[in-house]
Amino acid sequence: MTRFAALLFDFDGVLIESEYSGNRHIAEYLTDIGHPTTAEQSMAKFMGLAGADFLAAAEGWIGCPLPEDFHARRQLENERCLAEGIEEVAGAVAFVRSLPAALPRAIVSSSRVRWIRTHLMHLGIADAFEPHLYSGSEHVARGKPAPDLYLHAAERLGVRIGDCAIIEDSPVGATGAVASGAYVIGLVAGSHCGPDHADRLRAIGVDAIARDFAEVAALL
Repeated sequence: MTRFAALLFDFDGVLIESEYSGNRHIAEYLTDIGHPTTAEQSMAKFMGLAGADFLAAAEGWIGCPLPEDFHARRQLENERCLAEGIEEVAGAVAFVRSLPAALPRAIVSSSRVRWIRTHLMHLGIADAFEPHLYSGSEHVARGKPAPDLYLHAAERLGVRIGDCAIIEDSPVGATGAVASGAYVIGLVAGSHCGPDHADRLRAIGVDAIARDFAEVAALL
């Protein structure tokens, strides 16, 4: 058993390798329209953001409104990913399957529930989380980096937030997780995590860094 009453998992970049693939696509789009951007720059600027927060960051980066076709292009890419699936972050599925069956857990993601559920089904672990799939764009008025989504998930699980551990990978998510009052593990196992990623998460105030899911298990 773990020393926590519940586990809250971010999704993109924690369970699936979507942070790198998504930001690579955004970088390619911005470069194509005349604003040279690398995948690394896209991740540094936009990782963990969604909705209006992402739009503000992207338009601030290029210094003008995004073209009208941006959302259509992103939707096409998202539909491709939903159909084909995205690989797991190394060790994620085995870790989830190793958890005690009675341990409450939830997904806390900026992505929409359809995205979360479809990819959990691709990975074969939807049953490990249903029905506790919570979206910052669907379940709370303020998404990450506000702490609201984590507080909402803990309430739905019937657990005090202070008794939860949260696994986050992005600076935006870590900011909200730390503000929630939970124990926060900064996971840097995804392919999007560069050499300085752990330092960025430490600076935000995460309680511990894990470089893979074996280290997550040891922390729990």
